[in-house]
Amino acid sequence: MTQPPQHRTAADPPHPDGGFDLNRLLAERGGERYALHTRHLNHQLPRMLRTIGFDRVYERAEGAYFWDADGHDYLDMLAGFGVMGLGRHHPVVRKALHDVLDASLADLTRFDCQPLPGLLAERLLAYSPHLDRVFFSNSGTEAVETALKFARYATGRPRVLYCDHAFHGLTTGSLSVNGEAGFRDGFAPLLPDTAVPLGDLDALERELRRGDVAALVVEPVQGKGVYEAPPGYLAAAAELLHRHKALLIADEVQTGLGRTGDFYAHQHEPGVEPDLICVAKALSGGYVPVGATLGKDWIFQKVYSAMDRVLVHSASFGSNAQAMAAGLAVLSVIEDEKLVARARTTGDLLRTRLAGLVDRYEFLADVRGRGLMTGIEFGRPSSLALRGRWAMLQTARKGLFAQMVVVPLLHKHRILTQVSGDHLEVIKLIPPLIIGEPEVDRFVTAFTAVMDEAHSGGGLLWDFGKTLVKQAMAQR
Repeated sequence: MTQPPQHRTAADPPHPDGGFDLNRLLAERGGERYALHTRHLNHQLPRMLRTIGFDRVYERAEGAYFWDADGHDYLDMLAGFGVMGLGRHHPVVRKALHDVLDASLADLTRFDCQPLPGLLAERLLAYSPHLDRVFFSNSGTEAVETALKFARYATGRPRVLYCDHAFHGLTTGSLSVNGEAGFRDGFAPLLPDTAVPLGDLDALERELRRGDVAALVVEPVQGKGVYEAPPGYLAAAAELLHRHKALLIADEVQTGLGRTGDFYAHQHEPGVEPDLICVAKALSGGYVPVGATLGKDWIFQKVYSAMDRVLVHSASFGSNAQAMAAGLAVLSVIEDEKLVARARTTGDLLRTRLAGLVDRYEFLADVRGRGLMTGIEFGRPSSLALRGRWAMLQTARKGLFAQMVVVPLLHKHRILTQVSGDHLEVIKLIPPLIIGEPEVDRFVTAFTAVMDEAHSGGGLLWDFGKTLVKQAMAQR
Protein backbone atom coordinates (compact mmCIF):
# COMPACT_ATOMS: atom_id res chain seq x y z
CA MET A 1 0.00 0.00 0.00
CA THR A 2 1.39 3.35 -1.03
CA GLN A 3 2.02 5.68 1.88
CA PRO A 4 1.30 9.42 1.63
CA PRO A 5 4.41 11.61 1.47
CA GLN A 6 5.75 12.95 4.73
CA HIS A 7 5.71 16.74 5.00
CA ARG A 8 8.51 18.70 6.60
CA THR A 9 7.66 20.93 9.55
CA ALA A 10 9.19 24.16 10.78
CA ALA A 11 11.14 22.14 13.37
CA ASP A 12 12.85 20.00 10.74
CA PRO A 13 16.45 20.85 9.81
CA PRO A 14 16.89 22.80 6.58
CA HIS A 15 17.29 20.94 3.33
CA PRO A 16 20.97 20.32 2.48
CA ASP A 17 20.79 22.55 -0.62
CA GLY A 18 19.19 25.38 1.32
CA GLY A 19 15.72 24.93 -0.14
CA PHE A 20 13.46 27.87 -0.79
CA ASP A 21 13.42 30.59 1.85
CA LEU A 22 11.05 33.44 0.98
CA ASN A 23 12.16 35.70 3.81
CA ARG A 24 15.79 35.28 2.85
CA LEU A 25 14.99 36.00 -0.80
CA LEU A 26 13.18 39.21 0.11
CA ALA A 27 15.97 40.28 2.44
CA GLU A 28 18.54 39.72 -0.30
CA ARG A 29 16.67 41.06 -3.30
CA GLY A 30 13.84 43.23 -1.98
CA GLY A 31 15.84 46.39 -2.52
CA GLU A 32 15.85 45.70 -6.26
CA ARG A 33 12.06 46.02 -6.57
CA TYR A 34 12.00 49.02 -8.92
CA ALA A 35 14.92 47.75 -11.01
CA LEU A 36 13.27 44.34 -11.40
CA HIS A 37 10.02 45.92 -12.60
CA THR A 38 11.91 48.13 -15.03
CA ARG A 39 13.78 45.15 -16.52
CA HIS A 40 11.14 42.44 -16.51
CA LEU A 41 7.61 43.85 -16.11
CA ASN A 42 5.70 46.94 -17.25
CA HIS A 43 8.59 49.40 -17.54
CA GLN A 44 6.24 52.40 -17.56
CA LEU A 45 5.00 51.72 -14.01
CA PRO A 46 8.25 52.56 -12.19
CA ARG A 47 8.78 55.46 -14.59
CA MET A 48 5.36 56.88 -13.73
CA LEU A 49 5.84 56.36 -9.99
CA ARG A 50 9.19 58.15 -10.04
CA THR A 51 7.76 61.03 -12.08
CA ILE A 52 5.11 61.86 -9.50
CA GLY A 53 7.21 60.89 -6.50
CA PHE A 54 5.14 57.82 -5.63
CA ASP A 55 8.16 55.49 -5.70
CA ARG A 56 7.92 54.80 -2.00
CA VAL A 57 9.08 51.61 -0.31
CA TYR A 58 6.41 50.21 1.97
CA GLU A 59 7.66 47.63 4.43
CA ARG A 60 4.42 46.35 5.95
CA ALA A 61 0.68 46.94 6.07
CA GLU A 62 -2.23 46.32 8.38
CA GLY A 63 -5.84 47.43 8.25
CA ALA A 64 -6.09 50.82 6.55
CA TYR A 65 -2.40 51.71 6.89
CA PHE A 66 1.05 51.11 5.36
CA TRP A 67 4.40 51.74 7.07
CA ASP A 68 7.70 52.63 5.45
CA ALA A 69 11.18 51.61 6.61
CA ASP A 70 11.37 54.65 8.92
CA GLY A 71 8.15 53.67 10.69
CA HIS A 72 6.00 56.42 9.15
CA ASP A 73 2.37 55.44 8.63
CA TYR A 74 0.37 56.08 5.45
CA LEU A 75 -3.42 56.16 5.34
CA ASP A 76 -4.80 54.03 2.50
CA MET A 77 -7.79 55.72 0.81
CA LEU A 78 -7.42 53.55 -2.29
CA ALA A 79 -7.74 49.98 -0.94
CA GLY A 80 -5.91 48.49 -3.93
CA PHE A 81 -8.60 49.82 -6.31
CA GLY A 82 -11.20 48.32 -3.96
CA VAL A 83 -9.64 44.90 -3.44
CA MET A 84 -8.81 45.56 0.21
CA GLY A 85 -12.37 46.02 1.41
CA LEU A 86 -11.48 44.58 4.83
CA GLY A 87 -8.16 46.35 4.94
CA ARG A 88 -4.90 44.45 4.77
CA HIS A 89 -4.21 41.19 6.59
CA HIS A 90 -7.51 40.80 8.37
CA PRO A 91 -6.95 38.13 11.05
CA VAL A 92 -10.13 36.19 10.21
CA VAL A 93 -9.16 35.84 6.54
CA ARG A 94 -5.57 34.96 7.47
CA LYS A 95 -6.78 32.21 9.79
CA ALA A 96 -9.14 30.83 7.14
CA LEU A 97 -6.27 30.58 4.67
CA HIS A 98 -3.98 28.92 7.21
CA ASP A 99 -6.79 26.47 8.00
CA VAL A 100 -7.49 25.58 4.38
CA LEU A 101 -3.78 25.05 3.63
CA ASP A 102 -3.37 22.90 6.74
CA ALA A 103 -6.40 20.83 5.72
CA SER A 104 -4.53 19.48 2.64
CA LEU A 105 -7.78 19.19 0.70
CA ALA A 106 -8.00 17.23 -2.54
CA ASP A 107 -8.54 20.44 -4.45
CA LEU A 108 -9.12 20.95 -8.19
CA THR A 109 -9.32 17.27 -9.08
CA ARG A 110 -11.91 18.32 -11.70
CA PHE A 111 -13.78 15.09 -11.10
CA ASP A 112 -15.42 15.66 -7.75
CA CYS A 113 -17.56 18.28 -6.02
CA GLN A 114 -15.79 19.96 -3.10
CA PRO A 115 -17.96 21.59 -0.40
CA LEU A 116 -16.40 25.08 -0.26
CA PRO A 117 -17.64 26.35 -3.67
CA GLY A 118 -21.18 25.28 -2.85
CA LEU A 119 -21.01 26.89 0.57
CA LEU A 120 -19.70 30.19 -0.81
CA ALA A 121 -22.30 30.19 -3.60
CA GLU A 122 -25.01 29.60 -1.00
CA ARG A 123 -23.80 32.53 1.10
CA LEU A 124 -23.54 34.88 -1.89
CA LEU A 125 -26.97 33.97 -3.23
CA ALA A 126 -28.52 34.79 0.15
CA TYR A 127 -27.86 38.47 -0.69
CA SER A 128 -29.67 38.10 -4.03
CA PRO A 129 -32.60 35.77 -3.35
CA HIS A 130 -33.97 36.24 -6.88
CA LEU A 131 -30.85 34.57 -8.31
CA ASP A 132 -30.10 30.86 -8.24
CA ARG A 133 -26.61 29.89 -9.39
CA VAL A 134 -22.98 31.05 -9.36
CA PHE A 135 -19.98 30.60 -11.63
CA PHE A 136 -16.61 31.22 -9.96
CA SER A 137 -13.68 32.64 -11.91
CA ASN A 138 -10.51 34.50 -10.97
CA SER A 139 -11.12 38.23 -11.41
CA GLY A 140 -13.62 40.97 -12.14
CA THR A 141 -12.97 40.99 -15.87
CA GLU A 142 -13.52 37.21 -15.97
CA ALA A 143 -16.79 37.65 -14.09
CA VAL A 144 -17.88 40.15 -16.75
CA GLU A 145 -16.69 37.87 -19.57
CA THR A 146 -18.85 35.12 -18.08
CA ALA A 147 -21.89 37.37 -17.96
CA LEU A 148 -21.38 38.46 -21.57
CA LYS A 149 -21.11 34.88 -22.79
CA PHE A 150 -24.08 33.69 -20.75
CA ALA A 151 -26.28 36.60 -21.87
CA ARG A 152 -25.46 36.04 -25.54
CA TYR A 153 -26.06 32.31 -25.36
CA ALA A 154 -29.23 32.52 -23.29
CA THR A 155 -30.86 35.12 -25.56
CA GLY A 156 -29.37 34.00 -28.86
CA ARG A 157 -28.42 37.59 -29.61
CA PRO A 158 -24.99 39.08 -30.35
CA ARG A 159 -24.96 42.64 -29.07
CA VAL A 160 -24.46 43.99 -25.54
CA LEU A 161 -25.09 47.61 -24.59
CA TYR A 162 -22.92 49.48 -22.11
CA CYS A 163 -22.78 53.02 -20.77
CA ASP A 164 -20.43 55.85 -21.66
CA HIS A 165 -17.46 56.06 -19.25
CA ALA A 166 -17.97 52.47 -18.06
CA PHE A 167 -14.99 50.29 -17.16
CA HIS A 168 -15.91 46.56 -16.81
CA GLY A 169 -12.39 45.19 -17.47
CA LEU A 170 -9.55 44.92 -19.96
CA THR A 171 -9.74 41.45 -21.52
CA THR A 172 -11.11 41.47 -25.05
CA GLY A 173 -14.76 40.79 -24.23
CA SER A 174 -15.00 43.16 -21.30
CA LEU A 175 -12.91 45.71 -23.22
CA SER A 176 -15.67 45.68 -25.83
CA VAL A 177 -18.00 47.14 -23.20
CA ASN A 178 -15.41 49.54 -21.78
CA GLY A 179 -16.44 53.15 -22.31
CA GLU A 180 -12.94 54.64 -22.17
CA ALA A 181 -11.34 55.13 -25.59
CA GLY A 182 -7.86 55.22 -24.09
CA PHE A 183 -8.17 51.58 -23.04
CA ARG A 184 -9.71 50.46 -26.35
CA ASP A 185 -7.37 52.22 -28.79
CA GLY A 186 -5.20 49.85 -30.77
CA PHE A 187 -6.99 46.65 -29.72
CA ALA A 188 -9.65 46.49 -32.45
CA PRO A 189 -11.56 44.67 -33.74
CA LEU A 190 -13.64 44.21 -30.62
CA LEU A 191 -17.10 42.71 -30.20
CA PRO A 192 -20.06 44.51 -31.86
CA ASP A 193 -21.29 46.27 -28.73
CA THR A 194 -22.78 49.74 -28.41
CA ALA A 195 -22.50 52.56 -25.87
CA VAL A 196 -25.49 54.47 -24.55
CA PRO A 197 -25.41 57.42 -22.11
CA LEU A 198 -25.90 56.45 -18.47
CA GLY A 199 -29.47 57.36 -17.53
CA ASP A 200 -30.74 57.84 -21.11
CA LEU A 201 -33.75 55.53 -21.41
CA ASP A 202 -34.66 56.83 -24.89
CA ALA A 203 -31.23 55.84 -26.23
CA LEU A 204 -31.59 52.44 -24.59
CA GLU A 205 -35.00 51.86 -26.15
CA ARG A 206 -33.79 52.89 -29.62
CA GLU A 207 -31.11 50.22 -29.49
CA LEU A 208 -33.48 47.59 -28.12
CA ARG A 209 -35.91 48.13 -31.02
CA ARG A 210 -33.27 46.72 -33.37
CA GLY A 211 -33.98 43.30 -31.87
CA ASP A 212 -30.36 42.08 -31.59
CA VAL A 213 -29.52 43.16 -28.02
CA ALA A 214 -28.67 40.45 -25.53
CA ALA A 215 -28.16 42.66 -22.48
CA LEU A 216 -27.23 45.98 -20.93
CA VAL A 217 -24.22 45.84 -18.60
CA VAL A 218 -24.06 48.70 -16.13
CA GLU A 219 -22.17 49.80 -13.02
CA PRO A 220 -24.78 51.21 -10.61
CA VAL A 221 -22.09 53.71 -9.58
CA GLN A 222 -19.44 54.15 -12.24
CA GLY A 223 -15.89 53.82 -11.00
CA LYS A 224 -14.62 56.37 -13.49
CA GLY A 225 -15.77 59.72 -12.15
CA VAL A 226 -18.05 58.21 -9.48
CA TYR A 227 -21.22 58.86 -11.46
CA GLU A 228 -24.36 57.24 -10.08
CA ALA A 229 -27.21 55.97 -12.23
CA PRO A 230 -30.11 58.49 -11.92
CA PRO A 231 -32.93 57.56 -9.54
CA GLY A 232 -35.33 55.14 -11.19
CA TYR A 233 -33.04 54.40 -14.13
CA LEU A 234 -32.11 50.83 -13.25
CA ALA A 235 -35.71 49.76 -12.64
CA ALA A 236 -36.93 51.41 -15.83
CA ALA A 237 -34.02 49.96 -17.81
CA ALA A 238 -34.77 46.47 -16.49
CA GLU A 239 -38.41 46.83 -17.53
CA LEU A 240 -37.41 47.94 -21.03
CA LEU A 241 -34.86 45.17 -21.37
CA HIS A 242 -37.26 42.46 -20.29
CA ARG A 243 -39.98 43.80 -22.57
CA HIS A 244 -37.53 43.35 -25.45
CA LYS A 245 -36.36 39.94 -24.16
CA ALA A 246 -32.93 41.22 -23.14
CA LEU A 247 -31.10 40.97 -19.80
CA LEU A 248 -29.79 43.37 -17.16
CA ILE A 249 -26.21 42.70 -16.03
CA ALA A 250 -25.12 44.57 -12.88
CA ASP A 251 -21.36 44.98 -12.67
CA GLU A 252 -20.80 45.12 -8.91
CA VAL A 253 -17.12 44.23 -9.08
CA GLN A 254 -16.13 47.46 -7.32
CA THR A 255 -19.47 48.57 -5.85
CA GLY A 256 -20.52 45.24 -4.31
CA LEU A 257 -19.94 43.70 -0.88
CA GLY A 258 -20.92 46.78 1.10
CA ARG A 259 -18.83 49.42 -0.69
CA THR A 260 -21.77 51.80 -1.24
CA GLY A 261 -23.55 51.25 2.07
CA ASP A 262 -25.77 48.43 0.80
CA PHE A 263 -24.52 44.95 0.03
CA TYR A 264 -24.96 45.74 -3.67
CA ALA A 265 -25.17 49.23 -5.13
CA HIS A 266 -28.25 48.37 -7.22
CA GLN A 267 -30.11 47.67 -3.98
CA HIS A 268 -30.27 51.40 -3.27
CA GLU A 269 -33.07 51.43 -5.86
CA PRO A 270 -36.00 49.30 -4.64
CA GLY A 271 -37.25 46.51 -6.84
CA VAL A 272 -34.22 46.19 -9.11
CA GLU A 273 -33.43 42.52 -9.77
CA PRO A 274 -30.59 42.05 -12.30
CA ASP A 275 -30.52 38.84 -14.31
CA LEU A 276 -26.77 38.54 -13.80
CA ILE A 277 -24.48 40.12 -11.16
CA CYS A 278 -20.69 40.27 -11.34
CA VAL A 279 -18.57 40.50 -8.17
CA ALA A 280 -14.85 40.18 -7.39
CA LYS A 281 -12.25 42.48 -5.74
CA ALA A 282 -13.16 42.58 -2.03
CA LEU A 283 -14.39 38.97 -2.11
CA SER A 284 -10.73 37.95 -2.23
CA GLY A 285 -9.99 39.37 1.21
CA GLY A 286 -6.96 40.89 -0.49
CA TYR A 287 -5.28 37.48 -0.76
CA VAL A 288 -6.59 35.08 -3.41
CA PRO A 289 -8.00 36.38 -6.72
CA VAL A 290 -11.64 35.42 -7.19
CA GLY A 291 -14.54 36.47 -9.36
CA ALA A 292 -18.16 35.38 -9.29
CA THR A 293 -21.07 35.66 -11.73
CA LEU A 294 -24.47 35.17 -10.15
CA GLY A 295 -27.44 34.42 -12.39
CA LYS A 296 -30.91 33.06 -12.82
CA ASP A 297 -31.42 29.33 -13.10
CA TRP A 298 -32.86 29.44 -16.62
CA ILE A 299 -29.73 31.18 -17.93
CA PHE A 300 -27.44 28.50 -16.47
CA GLN A 301 -29.80 25.78 -17.71
CA LYS A 302 -29.45 27.08 -21.26
CA VAL A 303 -25.66 27.39 -21.14
CA TYR A 304 -25.16 23.99 -19.51
CA SER A 305 -27.99 22.31 -21.42
CA ALA A 306 -26.52 18.79 -21.61
CA MET A 307 -23.77 16.65 -20.09
CA ASP A 308 -21.57 17.12 -23.13
CA ARG A 309 -21.66 20.89 -22.42
CA VAL A 310 -20.48 20.52 -18.81
CA LEU A 311 -17.19 22.32 -19.58
CA VAL A 312 -18.49 24.72 -22.21
CA HIS A 313 -17.51 27.53 -19.85
CA SER A 314 -14.96 26.84 -17.12
CA ALA A 315 -11.90 28.27 -15.38
CA SER A 316 -8.84 26.21 -14.47
CA PHE A 317 -8.42 27.86 -11.06
CA GLY A 318 -12.08 28.75 -10.53
CA SER A 319 -13.54 27.50 -7.24
CA ASN A 320 -10.10 26.69 -5.79
CA ALA A 321 -10.17 26.02 -2.08
CA GLN A 322 -8.05 29.02 -1.05
CA ALA A 323 -10.26 31.49 -2.92
CA MET A 324 -13.43 29.92 -1.58
CA ALA A 325 -12.11 29.98 1.98
CA ALA A 326 -11.16 33.63 1.61
CA GLY A 327 -14.60 34.47 0.23
CA LEU A 328 -16.40 32.72 3.06
CA ALA A 329 -14.24 34.49 5.62
CA VAL A 330 -14.87 37.87 3.96
CA LEU A 331 -18.64 37.45 4.08
CA SER A 332 -18.41 36.40 7.72
CA VAL A 333 -16.39 39.52 8.60
CA ILE A 334 -18.78 41.79 6.68
CA GLU A 335 -21.66 40.43 8.72
CA ASP A 336 -19.93 40.15 12.09
CA GLU A 337 -18.39 43.63 11.96
CA LYS A 338 -21.50 45.19 10.36
CA LEU A 339 -19.35 46.70 7.63
CA VAL A 340 -22.25 47.52 5.30
CA ALA A 341 -23.82 49.84 7.85
CA ARG A 342 -20.38 51.13 8.82
CA ALA A 343 -19.60 52.03 5.20
CA ARG A 344 -22.87 53.95 4.98
CA THR A 345 -22.29 55.87 8.22
CA THR A 346 -18.62 56.64 7.66
CA GLY A 347 -19.21 57.53 4.01
CA ASP A 348 -21.98 59.95 4.92
CA LEU A 349 -19.71 61.60 7.50
CA LEU A 350 -16.85 61.93 4.99
CA ARG A 351 -19.04 63.45 2.25
CA THR A 352 -20.77 65.81 4.68
CA ARG A 353 -17.42 67.12 5.89
CA LEU A 354 -16.10 67.49 2.33
CA ALA A 355 -19.31 69.03 0.96
CA GLY A 356 -18.98 71.72 3.62
CA LEU A 357 -15.81 72.87 1.87
CA VAL A 358 -17.39 73.43 -1.57
CA ASP A 359 -18.40 77.04 -0.86
CA ARG A 360 -15.02 77.71 0.74
CA TYR A 361 -12.79 76.73 -2.18
CA GLU A 362 -13.19 77.95 -5.76
CA PHE A 363 -11.44 74.91 -7.24
CA LEU A 364 -13.81 72.48 -5.48
CA ALA A 365 -16.85 71.87 -7.70
CA ASP A 366 -18.66 68.82 -6.32
CA VAL A 367 -18.59 66.00 -3.79
CA ARG A 368 -20.69 62.93 -4.58
CA GLY A 369 -20.98 59.18 -4.09
CA ARG A 370 -22.49 56.52 -1.85
CA GLY A 371 -21.10 54.73 1.16
CA LEU A 372 -17.33 54.60 1.04
CA MET A 373 -17.15 55.43 -2.66
CA THR A 374 -16.69 59.19 -3.00
CA GLY A 375 -15.82 61.45 -5.90
CA ILE A 376 -14.26 64.89 -5.34
CA GLU A 377 -14.55 66.96 -8.52
CA PHE A 378 -12.58 70.10 -9.28
CA GLY A 379 -13.67 72.85 -11.65
CA ARG A 380 -12.84 76.25 -13.10
CA PRO A 381 -12.50 78.90 -10.36
CA SER A 382 -14.19 82.29 -10.49
CA SER A 383 -11.34 84.65 -9.59
CA LEU A 384 -9.14 85.92 -12.41
CA ALA A 385 -5.77 84.88 -10.96
CA LEU A 386 -6.87 81.33 -10.19
CA ARG A 387 -8.58 81.01 -13.59
CA GLY A 388 -5.23 81.68 -15.25
CA ARG A 389 -3.57 78.89 -13.31
CA TRP A 390 -6.45 76.53 -14.05
CA ALA A 391 -6.24 77.38 -17.78
CA MET A 392 -2.49 76.67 -17.77
CA LEU A 393 -3.11 73.13 -16.51
CA GLN A 394 -6.13 72.48 -18.74
CA THR A 395 -4.27 73.60 -21.85
CA ALA A 396 -1.50 71.11 -21.16
CA ARG A 397 -3.73 68.18 -20.19
CA LYS A 398 -7.08 67.81 -18.50
CA GLY A 399 -6.73 66.04 -15.16
CA LEU A 400 -3.50 67.71 -14.04
CA PHE A 401 -5.14 69.68 -11.23
CA ALA A 402 -6.49 66.50 -9.64
CA GLN A 403 -3.04 64.94 -9.96
CA MET A 404 -1.55 68.07 -8.41
CA VAL A 405 -3.76 67.44 -5.34
CA VAL A 406 -3.08 63.71 -5.10
CA VAL A 407 0.70 64.19 -4.95
CA PRO A 408 0.91 66.44 -1.84
CA LEU A 409 -1.68 64.28 -0.10
CA LEU A 410 0.94 61.54 -0.26
CA HIS A 411 4.13 63.58 0.07
CA LYS A 412 3.07 65.91 2.87
CA HIS A 413 0.28 64.05 4.59
CA ARG A 414 1.06 60.39 3.84
CA ILE A 415 -2.38 59.64 2.39
CA LEU A 416 -2.69 57.46 -0.72
CA THR A 417 -5.45 58.44 -3.17
CA GLN A 418 -6.03 58.23 -6.92
CA VAL A 419 -7.28 60.34 -9.81
CA SER A 420 -10.54 58.71 -10.87
CA GLY A 421 -9.67 58.37 -14.54
CA ASP A 422 -7.58 59.72 -17.37
CA HIS A 423 -8.48 63.31 -18.35
CA LEU A 424 -10.78 63.65 -15.33
CA GLU A 425 -10.55 66.32 -12.63
CA VAL A 426 -11.93 63.90 -10.05
CA ILE A 427 -10.28 62.18 -7.10
CA LYS A 428 -11.92 58.91 -6.10
CA LEU A 429 -11.85 57.71 -2.51
CA ILE A 430 -12.46 53.99 -1.98
CA PRO A 431 -10.85 53.25 1.40
CA PRO A 432 -11.19 49.98 3.31
CA LEU A 433 -14.66 49.56 4.79
CA ILE A 434 -13.12 49.35 8.27
CA ILE A 435 -12.15 53.04 8.51
CA GLY A 436 -13.92 55.33 10.98
CA GLU A 437 -14.02 58.89 12.25
CA PRO A 438 -10.25 59.16 12.97
CA GLU A 439 -9.45 58.40 9.33
CA VAL A 440 -12.13 60.84 8.14
CA ASP A 441 -10.60 63.54 10.37
CA ARG A 442 -7.11 62.84 9.05
CA PHE A 443 -8.19 62.99 5.41
CA VAL A 444 -10.34 66.11 5.70
CA THR A 445 -7.61 67.95 7.65
CA ALA A 446 -5.02 67.05 4.99
CA PHE A 447 -7.32 67.86 2.08
CA THR A 448 -8.14 71.24 3.62
CA ALA A 449 -4.43 72.03 3.91
CA VAL A 450 -3.84 71.11 0.26
CA MET A 451 -6.78 73.25 -0.85
CA ASP A 452 -5.47 76.18 1.19
CA GLU A 453 -2.15 75.91 -0.60
CA ALA A 454 -3.79 75.55 -4.02
CA HIS A 455 -5.78 78.74 -3.46
CA SER A 456 -2.79 80.67 -2.14
CA GLY A 457 -1.41 80.80 -5.67
CA GLY A 458 2.18 79.90 -4.84
CA GLY A 459 4.46 77.47 -3.11
CA LEU A 460 5.62 73.97 -3.91
CA LEU A 461 2.17 72.84 -5.04
CA TRP A 462 2.17 75.13 -8.05
CA ASP A 463 5.84 74.48 -8.72
CA PHE A 464 4.88 70.83 -9.08
CA GLY A 465 1.96 71.89 -11.29
CA LYS A 466 4.40 73.59 -13.65
CA THR A 467 6.45 70.40 -13.75
CA LEU A 468 3.36 68.41 -14.71
CA VAL A 469 2.59 70.93 -17.47
CA LYS A 470 6.12 70.61 -18.93
CA GLN A 471 5.88 66.82 -18.90
CA ALA A 472 2.43 66.84 -20.51
CA MET A 473 3.56 69.21 -23.26
CA ALA A 474 6.69 67.13 -23.91
CA GLN A 475 4.58 64.01 -24.48
CA ARG A 476 2.47 65.61 -27.21
